[in-house]
Amino acid sequence: MQTLRSFIAIELPDTVKSALMSLQQELKKCGADVRWARPEGIHLTLKFLGEVEERLIGRIVEALTGTCRKFQEFHCEIRGVGVFPGAGAPRVLWTGIADHDDLALIHQDIDAAMSSLGFERENRKFTPHLTLGRFRSSVGKMALLDEMQAYKELNLGIIDVNHISLMRSDLGPAGAKYTRIAEIRLRD
Repeated sequence: MQTLRSFIAIELPDTVKSALMSLQQELKKCGADVRWARPEGIHLTLKFLGEVEERLIGRIVEALTGTCRKFQEFHCEIRGVGVFPGAGAPRVLWTGIADHDDLALIHQDIDAAMSSLGFERENRKFTPHLTLGRFRSSVGKMALLDEMQAYKELNLGIIDVNHISLMRSDLGPAGAKYTRIAEIRLRD
């Protein structure tokens, strides 16, 4: 039985990817030991599904279609930078999503829909973000955290959310490669 490592996401327009790449270039100058995300692979994850049996893909798309019918197109602003879990021991460097009420609602509905198919519900608060990189060590950490202050309110663009995507993730030596399995449109 074939399985696909899968997740549900909002893909980003090229303008936002370009802005993220520019931000990464500026932050890289600090020399911090960060594994930087490839800009072309950055996306807004709504739900990670993990290994999914190929035979379930149709049911997942059907459930997502039902969810997407409930939501009209909306917009999200990409703004600022931060770290998870905190500045004391940062692991993930991210940029945030402003005004994300619609995003929180669609995430909640997707979580419920996937739960009805046997996927585990999220047990932590949904914090929408785009991962810019992951800290490998504390080398250069303080310089990077200081530099981030200049970008706390930086506007990196708008995402027009008119569909969500069911994605496949194939892990390889050069990192993960993402392929869209299905695109599900929201209401106009």
